[in-house]
Parts: sequence; C-alpha cells; structure tokens
Amino acid sequence: MFKYKFLSLTFLFISSFAFAQNREIPIDTIVTTNHTTTIKGVKVAYQAQTGTQPVWNKEGKAIATLYYTYYKRTDLKANPSRPLIFSFNGGPGSASVWMHLAYTGPKILNIDSEGYPVQPYGYKSNPNSILDVADIVFINPVNTGYSRIIENDGKKEDGKTFFGINEDIAYLAEWLNTFVSRKQRWESPKYLIGESYGGTRVMGLSAALQERQWMYINGVIMVSPADYKVIRVGGPVSSALNLPYYAAAAWYHKKLDPKLQQQDLTEMLPEVEDFTINELIPALAKGGFISPNEKNEIISKISLYSGLSEKSILQNNLDVPTAFFWKDLLRDEGKTIGRLDSRYLGIDRKDAGTRPDYSAELTSWLHSFTPAINHYIQKELKFKTDIKYNMFGPVRPWNNDNDNTREDLRRAMAENPYMKVLFQSGYYDGATTYFNAKYTMWQVDPSGKMKDRFYFEGYRSGHMMYLRNEDLIKANEDIRTFIKNTAANEKPAKY
Repeated sequence: MFKYKFLSLTFLFISSFAFAQNREIPIDTIVTTNHTTTIKGVKVAYQAQTGTQPVWNKEGKAIATLYYTYYKRTDLKANPSRPLIFSFNGGPGSASVWMHLAYTGPKILNIDSEGYPVQPYGYKSNPNSILDVADIVFINPVNTGYSRIIENDGKKEDGKTFFGINEDIAYLAEWLNTFVSRKQRWESPKYLIGESYGGTRVMGLSAALQERQWMYINGVIMVSPADYKVIRVGGPVSSALNLPYYAAAAWYHKKLDPKLQQQDLTEMLPEVEDFTINELIPALAKGGFISPNEKNEIISKISLYSGLSEKSILQNNLDVPTAFFWKDLLRDEGKTIGRLDSRYLGIDRKDAGTRPDYSAELTSWLHSFTPAINHYIQKELKFKTDIKYNMFGPVRPWNNDNDNTREDLRRAMAENPYMKVLFQSGYYDGATTYFNAKYTMWQVDPSGKMKDRFYFEGYRSGHMMYLRNEDLIKANEDIRTFIKNTAANEKPAKY
C-alpha cells in the first residue's frame, strides 16, 4: 500500500512538472468583468474585456496573438456616436501599461502627486479617466505585454513580419479591422492615441486604416511623440531643437540667470524658441566657418538659456549632446537628471564623464508600474497566465527603412476633413522634446492649409506628463475637449 502511494505521488509530481514546462498564451480568449467607478464626480459603470486576439497571415492562419484590454461604459443606452479610442505606447517594444495604468484608464498607480513611487505598491481609481466620454482599448504589439508570436504547423513566423515601421503598421491595421468587426464598433467615431514611438505608429496607422481598411479616423492624439525624421537625421535643426528643453530643465532646477529664473516657465520659453529658430539653427549650419564674433555671441546665449558654462559649450562645438546635458547640469551638486523626465535625479559612480550611468526616471517608473500591472491584471481583470508580462519586449532588429509616417498623417488628414490632431508634450522631456513635437506639427502640412486642425498642449512634467497629478487632470480634460471639437454632429465631411 505504501509503495502504491509513493508511486502515485511520484506520478503526480512528474505530471505537474511536465505540465509546467508548457508555458503558452491562449491564442483567442476573453475574460469579462464588470466594475463601477467615479469620474469627475459622476458614478460610471463599465465592463472590462481582456484577452487575446490573433494576427492572421494572408492564408488566414494565426501567426501571433495580441493581448488587449477593452473598457466599455455600460450605464448608457447603446449609442453609435460614442467614441472609441485605440491606445498604443511606444518603444518600439513597450507594452501599453503606461497610459493604461496611469493616464486614461479607470485605474492609476499609487504614486505621489509628482509621480514618484510609494509603498505599498498598487493602484487606485482614476477620477480623471476619459472613460466617461469614450470607450478605450489598450493594445500590446507583438512581444509586448502578453502578446507573442505563436507556432503555426510547428513553425514560428519570422520576427521580420512584425518588427519594423511599416510592418508594425500593416499588421496592426489588419488586427484593428478584426477587433472593430468583432465588437460591432464600425459606427463609432474612432481615435488613435500613441505615446513616444506610438506617435510614429499612429501617424502611419491613420493612413493605413483609411486607405487599406477603409476605416476613417476622427482624431489622432500624439503624446510626447518621437519623430525620427528629426531625431535620427541629426544636423543643425535636430541639435538646435533641444535648446528650449534645456532651458525648461534648467529653469526647473533653478540654474538660469536671475532675469530668466524670475519669469514663469511659459513666459520665458518663447524667447528661447525665437532664438533657436532665428539664430541658433543658422549659426550651427555654418559649422566651423562661423565668424569668431558670432560664435562668441551664440555661445553666450546658449549658456544663458541652458544653465551650462560657456567652456562646456565651446568644448562641444556649440552642439551640446543631450546625454552631456543630463550629466553636466547638476555636476557640481553630484547629481544627474533624468532623460525622459528631467525632474528626476540620479547618483553616478563618479561625477566625471559625458553621460549618466542610468536613467533615473525610468528606474523609478519600472519601480512603480511593474508590480501594479501584474497585480491588476490578475486580481482586478481576472486574467490568469504564467506568461511573463513584457514591460519591454525583444523586437530587435527593428526595420527603420522608408519612414513616411509624417506624410502618411498629412495625406490622411487631406483625405478626411473630419480628422484633427492633438499634440501633448511635457516641457521636461529630454528624449522627445516639446519643441521637437512643435516642429513635427509645423512640418506635417507644409502648405499650411490644414494648420487650424492641429492643437498643441504643454505640461510641467516630462515624457509621461500624466504622472504629475496636476497634469493628469489637465491632460485628460484636454482630450475631452479635443473629442468634443472633433465631433462631427452629422456635419458632412467636405471642404
């Protein structure tokens, strides 16, 4: 009898062990939960649908599955005019966790009013969520969140199918078509919101959805957008556009000359912007052939607006790299400043050097977001899996060829008189700077015929400007206003 029990236990152990080796995500599944919250003082009932939906190849076979969460308000009568917002983060290779659990969704992190982690980790209701005015779907591209490439007939699709600017746009557009059909949302006004690289993604998707899926978009929201037409190209324009951000960060840390420091941030910045466009870009364009007098004048003004020494600026040939700025601004205090949000401070091994040892802001964010999203999905949304939630997933190499997304957005706007665009940027974002976002906005439509359909809003925080509570309130309200301003109200789409 004892021998039989021992064998049975051994079999159970081996079976459990064998089962545990097959860690797979379900290809096509939904978990539905119902909730209530209070938004802007009003009780709101909503349903959360979270799960996976396949990506199909041309033969109709599943080659990947994307993890998503869809929030739908349930205490209103069915209304075909209720907006639907598709939300993407960036990277490329970043999950949708950031805006999901800190910006527009019904729950937000337990953080302090400026965005710093607090313990115990967790989440709370978001009284500023836009769920009162629009339904939202948070989408994780391949290898982010729980989204994965899957086996098909014993083989896995090559990553090249997904990992590239145009590849990413193509499969996501197809996936959205399936989603809208499944959820019966073809009648809804539709919006795209993308943060960081997500800005590149939604610029491209705006045209892909209209031209390949015949799905027309009312609005595109660019949150701290990355425009690689500037960032990767380099040169005088790319370099000069950093200066207004340098001024903002230096102002925050009280490193500017008193006559600038005593001004409010938004009172001071137009002066720097004017200098950048009208003096700095032409000066940098002259390179080593700039006259000595002009060179000295430009160095003096860069120093005035950046808080850096004239010596440092001269040693960098007037072209101060962002990494050097993050290292040098507070070097005398033994601190570095954050890349994505320069309000955050770091401590390096040594004060010497040309760049910080680590990103102070990103480590802070991973500190608070990672435990919260893992707990939230399993406890609140009831989605159970042993698959690792990829905050950042493996998507390299990424194909950056043929980036025409800026032109894609222009063309989509021209084709669709309804479409408008909102830019949202934090003044202290040193990765995708607010002035770079303004420049992108100016460059989308060279004709200027559609400039009245662009909106820009700046916030006193960084890349994820919604982490600061005051900006969370304002930024969500700005989206509400944008949705109101883009409502068609049965007006014909014509020029």
